[in-house]
Amino acid sequence: MARRGRGARVEHLPFVFLSVLALLVGLWGGLVRIGWVMPDLRAGLTLAHGPLMVSGFLGTLIGLERAAALARVWAYSAPLLAGVGVVALLAGMPVPMLFAAAGLGLVVAFGHLLSRQPAAFMIVMAAGAGAWFVGNLLWLGGGPIVQTVPWLTGFLILTIVGERLELSRLVRPSRGARAVLLVAVGVYLAGLVLTVPIFALGERFAGAGMIGMSLWLLRYDIARRTIREPGLPRFIAASLLSGYVWLLIGGGLWVVLGGAVAGPTYDAMLHVVFLGFVFGMLFAHAPIIVPAVLGRAVPYWPGFYGHLALLDVSILLRLGSDLGGWTEGRRWGGLLGVLAILLFLAATAGAAASARRLPPPPQGGMRGQ
Repeated sequence: MARRGRGARVEHLPFVFLSVLALLVGLWGGLVRIGWVMPDLRAGLTLAHGPLMVSGFLGTLIGLERAAALARVWAYSAPLLAGVGVVALLAGMPVPMLFAAAGLGLVVAFGHLLSRQPAAFMIVMAAGAGAWFVGNLLWLGGGPIVQTVPWLTGFLILTIVGERLELSRLVRPSRGARAVLLVAVGVYLAGLVLTVPIFALGERFAGAGMIGMSLWLLRYDIARRTIREPGLPRFIAASLLSGYVWLLIGGGLWVVLGGAVAGPTYDAMLHVVFLGFVFGMLFAHAPIIVPAVLGRAVPYWPGFYGHLALLDVSILLRLGSDLGGWTEGRRWGGLLGVLAILLFLAATAGAAASARRLPPPPQGGMRGQ
């Protein structure tokens, strides 16, 4: 596939539409699951909240970002299969095979990238793609959805940690410091593997790995420097640092509560990581991802802090309510979290719509190629 200028990204719009559709339906289902009285869009669709959010929304976006970086037709197999999976899920059709195939497509894409750049950060991100593939294979094999959750979590955590490791070269951590992060990643991966034979023990190991990764990021990520800069760099840094704190808290919960499969404690374990860490990272990276995918700049404006603050408040309320047994607080925490995400979508779309198209990149392509 020929390289294209970043202004010519109309072909990416169907993928973005399907990913946002998965997000919106997933949020709707999440509100129903948490106790809000709302019409069920389709019988049983609320049970698909997790797959829609991870494989449908984020899987399509992450696959699309990698495909845009590679600029090869075959690389679009991952976001295409994930997008088709969204349609199939909404239609009530079986989807584990589609999402597993999407994961395999992303693994192949990272294999190609590794052949060109066999760096540690690329290996970590490739491991994340592998976790997505394995998680959906377990689901395809008939395993309980709860057993796939640690692997789907691993897909997102390792993808993000790999990207931050890549950018850590700007602060030049020592070889020993980088080795510490890789040990934490290794502990986390060992925990994922252990969840298959010994679920509770595996989650506790994974939690220890999360703690190690979060502490490393809090110490070595460039966000510690850019938090002192004005405008967009400070907002990105604030989003990143808050996300690392949520990952640290989530790791602690996984260590203490590992093995929970339902109820408020399970809710706390998942949503501190998925909302606090993953969406904190998404808030931070949106001004970078949107230009790469759609060829539109996302100009900074101070209102961005609104959705970040609302997200953090919502997680605090939800976490405290989960651990304290306050059902009503949990419901309101969930609703505030949805509002934060919707506010983020509106703010990002508004900023992008008001911006100019980006010029074509110089020969050599985008970041990640």
